[in-house]
Amino acid sequence: MATIRIPYAKTYMEAAIPDDKLLAVLHSKAHNYKASAGEGAIVQQALEQPVGSRRLRDLAKGKNKIVIITSDHTRPVPSKIISPLMLEEIRAGNPNADITFLIATGFHRASTTEELIHKFGEKIVNEEKIVIHDCRDAANMVNVGTLPSGGNLVINKLVMEADLLVAEGFIEPHFFAGFSGGRKSVLPGVVSEVTVLANHCAQFIASDKARAGILDGNPLHIDMMYAARQAKLAFILNVVINAEKKIIKAFAGDMAEAHAAGCAFVGDLAAVPAVPADIVITSNGGYPLDQNLYQSVKGMSAAEATVKPGGVIIICSACNDGHGGEDFYKWFTDAPGGAREVMDKIMQIEACNTIADQWEAEILARVQLKASVIVVTDQCDHKIIENMHMKAARTLPEAITMAKGIVGEDAAFTVIPDGVSVIVKE
Repeated sequence: MATIRIPYAKTYMEAAIPDDKLLAVLHSKAHNYKASAGEGAIVQQALEQPVGSRRLRDLAKGKNKIVIITSDHTRPVPSKIISPLMLEEIRAGNPNADITFLIATGFHRASTTEELIHKFGEKIVNEEKIVIHDCRDAANMVNVGTLPSGGNLVINKLVMEADLLVAEGFIEPHFFAGFSGGRKSVLPGVVSEVTVLANHCAQFIASDKARAGILDGNPLHIDMMYAARQAKLAFILNVVINAEKKIIKAFAGDMAEAHAAGCAFVGDLAAVPAVPADIVITSNGGYPLDQNLYQSVKGMSAAEATVKPGGVIIICSACNDGHGGEDFYKWFTDAPGGAREVMDKIMQIEACNTIADQWEAEILARVQLKASVIVVTDQCDHKIIENMHMKAARTLPEAITMAKGIVGEDAAFTVIPDGVSVIVKE
């Protein structure tokens, strides 16, 4: 018997699978990558040797208003390490700079003070200026033109008023943008809801280029790059992390060049071959990425790429924050016909009429049309999961028993312990 450990919240779930039924365990090579130095030293070296750019301290000279875009509570960006080093670098070139951290919530809810302290530490929360972006606050937005796709590009006023705009973040495979990091700090991070909706339209999400690990020809990426350039994103510091959320590599410098270098690194580590199986077990990487069902669709999409049609996806995800979005939830609760009804409705919506969270609903519907989904959690009301046409279990062994009841006792397994860390090559 093989014992598998799957990230769940801040711990793990375990189960035993017969050796002859376990086809493969798909890991990102990032989890075994040996970092060249400690986390702080890796970040410092990246700041000292930027890609395609002068050092941040040199860019900061003579600039008054400096805005640092940073990810929100749903991303495991190690800001406690990154942010102090960025502040030190900026102030080395401009001690009197007026610096603001702008939390890139995108379409998410606002981060709480507790979540900000967990992210930054008390010192930065207490001593630095922090503003939380609200995509629905039209009064604090500026229309700066039109996206290549035709949608309105409306960006947070703080961004457009900055003398220097920089961003911190991390790079991982992203289930429809190709990779996270870089340009995503701007779009969807700090733009208006109208811009997010235009960029996340049904036609773009349905593109075969809108998949993990793909940037070339990805329609969402094209819009995102344009938005970042219009915002004049001058410098990024993006890190790569392992399963323990520890920094193993950092890329700093020009928004496009540094991000491209980071994506090439992550792409090499994350690529795994699909091993088709009746049952695929995965996770959303544990805390903080598995706080809700909305985010957990990412892990499901990795399993989707290797589960057999008609099979079962088991995802261990705490979902302590529930569904993660009322609009997302209603797509399924208002569809008695299930995933087919959801997909048919969404594909009839024109880009200019995109509805909140329809992109996540579209991908979840796509997953459900291929396989049954069982969510393993003891921190979420199972009725919420069932209302979204999925099944729920409290333990991984219970979920495995349920899955075998669907596909048969002789079912074979593929395991992806951390679904958000891999690019499954079909």
